[in-house]
This record gives sequence, C-alpha cells and structure tokens, in this order.
Amino acid sequence: MHPALGLLLPLLLTATAGASDSAPLVAGVFSPPRLAPDFALAGSNGSELKLKSYHGKVVVLAFGFTSCPDVCPITLATLAQARKKLGAEGDAVQVVYVTVDPERDDAGRMRAYLAAFDPTFIGGTGTAAQLEAVRSEYGIIATRHASGGSYVYAHSSFTYLIDREGKLRALMPYGHTADDYVHDLRILMAK
Repeated sequence: MHPALGLLLPLLLTATAGASDSAPLVAGVFSPPRLAPDFALAGSNGSELKLKSYHGKVVVLAFGFTSCPDVCPITLATLAQARKKLGAEGDAVQVVYVTVDPERDDAGRMRAYLAAFDPTFIGGTGTAAQLEAVRSEYGIIATRHASGGSYVYAHSSFTYLIDREGKLRALMPYGHTADDYVHDLRILMAK
C-alpha cells in the first residue's frame, strides 16, 4: 500500500461518518471536527500563506496544478461559480489552492492561473519537500507521469471545507456542483 493511501483511508472513513449538526452537509463530514493542519508556503499574492491567516473565514482547500488538463480547471470553475452565487456572502469564503507541481508552479504562474477563475483565490507553492509535507498532512496523493514531451500529475481531487475556527469540517468529492458548495458553505458561514 502506498504510504499516502494509508493516511488517506482513515481520513475518508472519518469524513463519511454521520454529521452531528442539525443541518446536514452535502460533503462527507469530519466527526468530530479537528483543527486543520497549518502550513507556511509561498502565496500567489506575494505573502506567506498560512491557513491561520484565514481564521474567521470559511476556507475551501484544494490541491492541483496549473497545467492540469481537466479536473483542476473544472474544480476551480465550480468554486468560482459557487463564490459568485454567494454574492456578498462570498467575502466570508477563501479558496486556497496548493500546487502538487513545484517545478512549474511558482507564485507568479499560480497568481495568473487562479485570477482567470477568481482574483480572490490564493495559491500556495514551495519546495518539493514543503509541498510533500503538506500533502502528507492532508492525505493527498500526487504521482507524476510522463505525457508526451512533458508530464502530468494524477492526484487526489477532493476539496476540504474548513470552518471559521480553522477546523476540518467536511470533504467534498470531485464532481459536486456549485450549488452543493453554496449549500455547505452557507451552513459553515452561519456557525
């Protein structure tokens, strides 16, 4: 078994446990919620990126890479659509997108890429070792594969929903709609 898979399985089992809150989330719920592991990465906004900087907001944490041909742009477009549907409420939501490709994804490239979806999205990058440590904390698998004269990553495609107190509240699998995100984000913003 891949070491990261060993970390991922308990997270997935926990995430699918029933919710104890009165309003059910669409996403798989962490029960009980626990603090999201913090990290310090280079932010696409030119500042150090730390999750604790966003306490008071609901954070959607996603992992991917700017050269991703399909899953990442779909996820980011869905998150941008959800944020737009929230209107002014969207100011209480921060999307954080951590790269799995430190070789190509520097802060400038991530800033330009994310701005095409929503200029408020913040990207995180760093050294291969820094990013591996973050992926390990979150049970994210990212495997590099040759593709033509370049490469791509096969990687975990779910997103984490982190509440205003910095606690992991839910795990949203790939493929959910903007409306599903809006539903869950509104519940988390109300807490």
